Amino acid sequence: MDAAGLVFYWSIFFKMGTITTRLTEESDYDLLVSWLMQPGVLRWFPLYDLREIEDAARIWIGNAKHHSVLTALVDDVPCGVATLYLQPYKKLAHQCLFAIVVDEAYRGRGVGRKLLTDLIALGKERFQLKILHLEVYDGNPAIGLYRKLGFEQYGFQRHFIKDNGEYIGKILMQKKI
Repeated sequence: MDAAGLVFYWSIFFKMGTITTRLTEESDYDLLVSWLMQPGVLRWFPLYDLREIEDAARIWIGNAKHHSVLTALVDDVPCGVATLYLQPYKKLAHQCLFAIVVDEAYRGRGVGRKLLTDLIALGKERFQLKILHLEVYDGNPAIGLYRKLGFEQYGFQRHFIKDNGEYIGKILMQKKI
């Protein structure tokens, strides 16, 4: 299947418009940085300041060269990104960590579900992944979505992050695909 065939334009119709996904482009970098800088977002990521956000965004967008990053659009307006962190080692290539962020104006409206559904399909079809896993901080509202999509908790790391004097645990979840 060629790159054009990998672009997932399965449409879902909601009150806000049509949600589609496409392969991420380098030009999505500034949007990703802006979404990571939205109020409250850094509570759910291990990033601290603009330097760390820009570094993380470069890594996310850098994965686009492997066609392993998707951008969500509502009525052709970008509103979220999800990336597969592909493993370079053969013994680990069957599984993959992923990360996702959605613009605050589009949260709770199906964008995250669409991104993850298409990311799962991409991982299974293009990369022959068997397991997707994620790390999510205790209390993150996205945990419900992950459970609805079949992700199961397999571990918990207490006191993983310390933010403003408060410790937050990390939940490890996975799904066989």
